[in-house]
Amino acid sequence: MPRFLLHWLVTAIALGAAAYLVPGIHITSGLVLIIAALVLGFVNAIVRPVLVVLTLPLTVLTLGIFFFIVNGAAFGLAAALVPGFTVASLGSAILGAVVVALVSSVFSWLIRAAAIDAAVNHASRR
Repeated sequence: MPRFLLHWLVTAIALGAAAYLVPGIHITSGLVLIIAALVLGFVNAIVRPVLVVLTLPLTVLTLGIFFFIVNGAAFGLAAALVPGFTVASLGSAILGAVVVALVSSVFSWLIRAAAIDAAVNHASRR
């Protein structure tokens, strides 16, 4: 359970960064941000894999470029499901998905590095 909460927090931070950095993405409040992060996680876990499979031929044909559109569509779907979370265009959704992915990756890397460092320090004290 704590891992889920940490992932939710990282997604909320990344979504906030996307709203701050990408024109066309707007989040009206902190509560909306938290709900949007939860919905985005749900969409990415349930809906996006189906989209990836359905669009696989097109993704292969475009050498993976279409995958950005799939991620943008999932991002836009999450925005459509949460009142107060708006995305102005597909371009904004694609950029928002890229920002969320990059920020989440950096935070995940930092968290893993801190956990490894803590484990090494704990093992060296024995």
